[in-house]
Amino acid sequence: MLLELSIKDFAIIEKLDASFRQGMTVLTGETGAGKSIIIDAVGLLAGGRGSVDFVRTGADKAVLQGVFDIAEIANTKTVLEELGIEPTNDLVITRELLKTGRSVCRVNGTIVNLNSLKKIGQTLIDIHGQNEHQELMDSDKHLRLLEQFDYAAVADTKQRYQAAFKAYTKLNRRLNQSLKNEHEWNQRVDMLQFQVDEIKAANLIEGEDEELEKRRDQLVNFQSISDALATSFQVLESEEGVSATDQIGNVMQEMQGIADYDEEYEQIADEVQNAYYSLEDVTNRVRSAIDSMEWNPAELDEVEQRLETIRQLKKKYGNSITEILKYLSRIENELAEMTGAGQNLDDLAVEVEKRLQETKQLGTQLTNLRQKMALKLEQAVRDQLAGLYMEKTQFKVQFNSKKVPELDGLDNVEFLIQPNPGEDLKPLAKIASGGELSRIMLALKTIFARNEGVTSIIFDEVDTGVSGRVAQAIADKIHEISNHSQVLCISHLPQVAARADYQLHVAKKVVKGRTMTNLTALDDEGRVNEIAKMLAGVDLTELSLEHARELLQMEHEQA
Repeated sequence: MLLELSIKDFAIIEKLDASFRQGMTVLTGETGAGKSIIIDAVGLLAGGRGSVDFVRTGADKAVLQGVFDIAEIANTKTVLEELGIEPTNDLVITRELLKTGRSVCRVNGTIVNLNSLKKIGQTLIDIHGQNEHQELMDSDKHLRLLEQFDYAAVADTKQRYQAAFKAYTKLNRRLNQSLKNEHEWNQRVDMLQFQVDEIKAANLIEGEDEELEKRRDQLVNFQSISDALATSFQVLESEEGVSATDQIGNVMQEMQGIADYDEEYEQIADEVQNAYYSLEDVTNRVRSAIDSMEWNPAELDEVEQRLETIRQLKKKYGNSITEILKYLSRIENELAEMTGAGQNLDDLAVEVEKRLQETKQLGTQLTNLRQKMALKLEQAVRDQLAGLYMEKTQFKVQFNSKKVPELDGLDNVEFLIQPNPGEDLKPLAKIASGGELSRIMLALKTIFARNEGVTSIIFDEVDTGVSGRVAQAIADKIHEISNHSQVLCISHLPQVAARADYQLHVAKKVVKGRTMTNLTALDDEGRVNEIAKMLAGVDLTELSLEHARELLQMEHEQA
């Protein structure tokens, strides 16, 4: 659950620190005081999209920080481990929104990107606002709401269906492309075959171009190399006169003759001896190089032709032999797919039909599981609506088959209701009033709260459009949800405020020409005064105060 929230330079909030506890906490205050801004801050800590407009005028950045107790939230710890973040019982999330438009997110001190923060946030917080009624108004969202009831029941089958659907779609796309332009298909096959044959015919070997260039340089400079070796050998081992080797040999003998008379002479003798043997080794290597020298005019042409072949292949297929061979492997695989066994058009069509039938079979299994889930959801919703003074309302999940399979299955799902006996079931989006939508969504949220496992659920004015006993029923329902998850609730209804375990008052004031938002935890007397204002307006009367005390007393006795 959310333990601590710190906000700095965010919208109209200069600085705000708040503590939260388990149970139901209600935020009250006049419209525009900043209640929803606080919820926006929590939403950003859960990975919501930020904006420079959130940065308070005159500030360089907005800073948000939340501390969450995740000791018993296995889902959050699993996500943290997947992201390489050490899970701790107290999770600290910090987010900075800079005036430049950049956003910096940290989780337990580790910088994460927005997608990672959103993955974590989805396990921590569920924000439910007035705009979420749009999900009920949009039948395209009803399938997602249905599966949210008990996703584990369909997860495995849905994953297998989607894998089959993707395989079918990929194969069908290939078939359609082939049928659409068979001429281009054949051209592509011919081109790939030509390229494969051309590269294979060259019998390339990695590194051979470097060896060939070295050999070409030797052949082009053959005469210079030959002359240098001959001159060197003549100096090292001359048959006329005294050679360099002989002269060093004489020096070695002379120095060895006096080596016993001084350590310096001995060191010189050793060094000359090493030089003599090194020179002998060099002489032998020069002799061997001369013996191996052979001029073959045709070899230079062969080397140049081979290098030219490699150059032409590099221009077409890659900057190096390694890249050319990688390209060869890639086009061989593509050619195999296009021409391999079973991949001509007739065989491909047969394979596509086979994959389609597999997809439909798994889709039918998925539909059956969804329909069983729908029966349970219908009953659960009816039970919840009965507690919200909609006991005569019938709720039904209607299934219609799609003309062709889609990624989410074979089903179009739509919620139908019958608010009054004797009427036909009709689409929820067309006949439900605002108050009915609020209650139906709250009924769904009550059901889902038992399964979602998130630490905190936030309701942002979901009680708009209701009053009287319905308002009391909604208050009871929200409090019921707090038995499974921490609940933070923004409300203008005194019944909801009185039902809460804790109440925070949000107010704004102008200081030195700047609007400031303050958050105050109300004690018992403070709650009486605030709820009395919610009942009667700004001017408190003894009657409104008495009524507020009565509401709180009733809720205290109910708790």
